[in-house]
Amino acid sequence: MSDEIWSRDEIESPCVRICVLHPEARICIGCHRSGAEIAAWSRMSAEERRAVMAELPARAPLLARRRGGRAGRQRS
Repeated sequence: MSDEIWSRDEIESPCVRICVLHPEARICIGCHRSGAEIAAWSRMSAEERRAVMAELPARAPLLARRRGGRAGRQRS
């Protein structure tokens, strides 16, 4: 798929093509948007998109790292 399809003149999507909702935080682990925000993105105004984009950096800490596998065996 070509990236040209996804480019627009409006505020770009924060999508990084890692589209998985965190089971507890209920936000995408790639872009940190909620499922509702992702679904509504194409219908949002520029102001609404700017507001969501401004909130995204604060959402990253909501995604607790999993402690299974190798990370679970390493000592902190």
